[in-house]
Order: sequence, then C-alpha cells, then structure tokens
Amino acid sequence: MTKKESQVIRNVETGIPGLNTVLGGGLCEYSFNLIAGAPGVGKTTLVQQIMFKNARPERPALYFTVLGEPTIKMIRYQRQFEFFDPARVPSAVRFINLTAEAASGDFDAVLKRIIAEVASANPGFVAIDSFRSIVRDRPSDTDDIIALARFVQRLAQQLTSWEVTSFLIGEYSDSERQHPVFTVADSILWLSEDVDRNSATRKLRVVKVRGRNQMPGLHTVRITKAGMEVFPRIPEQQRRVMQSTRRLKSGVPGLDEMMGGGIPSGDVMLITGPAGTGKTTFATQFVAQGLADGESCVVAVFEEYPDAYLARAKTGAVNFGEMVAARRLAITYLRPLDLSVDEMLAAIKSEVASVGATRVVIDSLSGFDVALAPSYRIDFRESLYRLIGALTSTGVTVVMTAEVIDVFPDFRFTTERVSFITDDIIVQRFVEIDGHLQKVLAVVKMRGSDHATDFRTYHLTSAGAFIGESLERYHGITTGNPTFIGTGPGVDPDG
Repeated sequence: MTKKESQVIRNVETGIPGLNTVLGGGLCEYSFNLIAGAPGVGKTTLVQQIMFKNARPERPALYFTVLGEPTIKMIRYQRQFEFFDPARVPSAVRFINLTAEAASGDFDAVLKRIIAEVASANPGFVAIDSFRSIVRDRPSDTDDIIALARFVQRLAQQLTSWEVTSFLIGEYSDSERQHPVFTVADSILWLSEDVDRNSATRKLRVVKVRGRNQMPGLHTVRITKAGMEVFPRIPEQQRRVMQSTRRLKSGVPGLDEMMGGGIPSGDVMLITGPAGTGKTTFATQFVAQGLADGESCVVAVFEEYPDAYLARAKTGAVNFGEMVAARRLAITYLRPLDLSVDEMLAAIKSEVASVGATRVVIDSLSGFDVALAPSYRIDFRESLYRLIGALTSTGVTVVMTAEVIDVFPDFRFTTERVSFITDDIIVQRFVEIDGHLQKVLAVVKMRGSDHATDFRTYHLTSAGAFIGESLERYHGITTGNPTFIGTGPGVDPDG
C-alpha cells in the first residue's frame, strides 16, 4: 500500500483546550486509551469532558464506574463543571455501575456485563473508572497474572472490534509500568501533581500515542469551573520573525534619539532599575504611543489589578479605558502564586490574537517570578527564554520591566540575569548630586544599532516622562555619587 493509499485515522476533538495540541492533533478515533495517575489529579474530569464534547444519542458514551461510592455521588460533583449537561444524561451519556461484578473477582463476569451493555447501546465512547479497582488486591501468583493479561487483551479486542473510542482510568504509580494494560493501550496520558512547599501544580505527560507526533515533556493542567485546560509546554526553540528596518517610537521625548531613532520593530527591550525610577511609566508611554499610531497593544501586569493600572495610565490624549472598550488594548492580569510560564504565554498570545497586537508589555519580570509556582522558579531563565522566543515568533515588539534592589556600588542590570535574552537594555538609577537624588538613565545595549553612550537625566511629571540633560561632565556616575569635572553640557551643580 502506497503512502497515498494508507488509511487516514480521524482525530477525535477532545474539547479540552490545549490537549489536541499536546496529542499531535487529537485522540485517534477508535483508540484504546489509558488515563493514569494518582487520585485527585483530574482523570475523571478529563474523560467526562471528552465524552460530553462528543457523545450523541445515536452514538452515546457509556461510563462504567467501579467505585466504592455510589455513581450518583460522582455525578453530583461532576455536574458542577460547565461542560456537564444534565439534559444529556442518559440519552447521550450513560453511567453504569460495575461494583457488583468487580467485587466477585470474576473477570469473565465483568467482561460479560461490559459486552452486553456495549452490544445494546452501540456507543461511540466507553470508559471504565476505575479500571484499576477491578484488579486491585489480587495475589501475584503466575496464574493470576496470566488471567489478568488475558482479560486486558480480550477487553481491548472487544472494544476495538466495536469501533469505539475507549478509556481505562486507573490509579497507577511509576513502578507499575509493566502492567499488561500499558502494552495494549494505543495512548497513555499520565496526570500528576507537583507539590512544592505550599504550592501544588497539576501536570500532564503524553507517554504514548500510536500514529501521532505528540509534544514531549510535562504540560501544565488547570481545573476551573469550565473544566480542564492544558497549557502546552513552550517548545525549546522558536523561529523568530524576520526583523524589519522600521523603528517604533518609544513615546518618551528624547529617548528615541538616544536609541538611534527608536526601538527596532520586533525587538525585546528591557527597562531595569530600582523602585521609583519610572519603569512602568516608560512602558506605559510605549503603549500610549503605539495606540496613538494606530497599533494595538497587550499589557501583562503582575503587581497591581487592571483597574489600578488603568487609573494610573493617563498619558497624553490617549484614554486607555476607551482603548480597552474598543478592543485596541488588552490588560492581562496574572497574579496566582502557582502560575506556570505556559499559562502566561497562553494568556498573552490569546490577547495578542484577539486585539491584533503589535506591542506587548510585561510589567514586571520581578512580579512574574513571584507569581510562578516554586517548581517553575527554579528554571526561571529557561522559562523566560522560551516565553520570549514564543512571543517574538509572532512578530510583536516586547518591552519588559525588572526591578533591581542593589544599585550601589554594583552596576547591575537585572537580578534575573536575563540580559542575554534581550535586544535592547535601558538602565535607570538614582544618583546623588549636591544632596539631591537625580534620576538618570543610559542605553547600555542596542543589538545591531548605534546608540548614545552617555548618561542623561530624566524627569517624571504629571504629563509623563521626558529625557533631560547629558551628564558627560560628571565622573563616577555608576558609583551613585558623581563628581563634577568641568563646565559645558551637563547639570549645573549650582542650579
């Protein structure tokens, strides 16, 4: 059979955001799937969400339960999710209890009941929850192992012969990978929970998918009122959109001239400095300029609520509230303390696509670091690298802010040590001149572009920030206590 003549296996739409991507397109129709993991990781929710997405009265879903608690109790809690439609029970989704057959210990009785129900209903989907309960607490002698293997094989053969997409749900540990069901399963989805200090994060790994190129690694899972959502792990490498020669206005008077004409389109710029130096103000003016030029923007905030951000973001003639209402501006608030970098990317990319954004602001990296779950903070640099790669692959221009605590005497750019990720870096700092704090900045990096190399003062006013005089007549600015070395351009020490 040639490649063109080979049979195409249809995909089953899971109805779980992100899961189709992780699976390489979706579940294979008529596949035999194992959903494994410890209690409480979301196995039942995952399967029922798939069933309610796909089941129809003419091809219903049969959900066999083998539980110590009544089926009605499970339904009572599952129906709290938005995907659960009580009106479709039992016409499209039917729940059948196998506790009596499983308790007898007779594999044949269990299989006989399943066969009878399937033959009667002509379903499109079949699930057994928990399949592990059927074989739990059995002796480990050779005869029992053989009987179990035969039962699993017979069950798999029956389900595939009926052309149903089936799910076996079980509580398995990593040490039980030799179980016969792992061999015959077409797909294996492993759900887990990472607990670190007072944070818990659910994750999913696609161990096996026949005929699919699934995404490797662990992917964040979050369960909300809507149901389950999977956040695919950001790929290690992203192809960056070819940069143009176009320069974007920063919105800060005098700053574009320091940067050789503005921010190169598609660049990643970092604004760093201690608290109070105006990092957010600069980023806000970057957004306001984009809106004034007809562009759309996305702002991801971590340190304040969107309402507070909008109340402060009053820059020039641009009304941020009106821009939000007009879908020209999106404010994404991300502040949970168990956030993953994949969730952050999903939220930002969704808003970028929604408003057609060309400018993105992340305010700030310091707040982002705090919002991450502990297991993600360990690999913060790697996570940020993958995040920025994914964003720049969409062609947007990114401005990030980061707070630096220790400003004297070290000339430090950022505590996150992420300068290598950025194309452009602006450093803000305080210096003491004649007993007064002055705000100064310098452009310390512009990849592939000429830029000013001197320190300049800048001022924060009710109308926004603007660049002031050069400090080229001062020496020792990086110490925080510069010395005036001559007359000419620069700040006059005598006022």
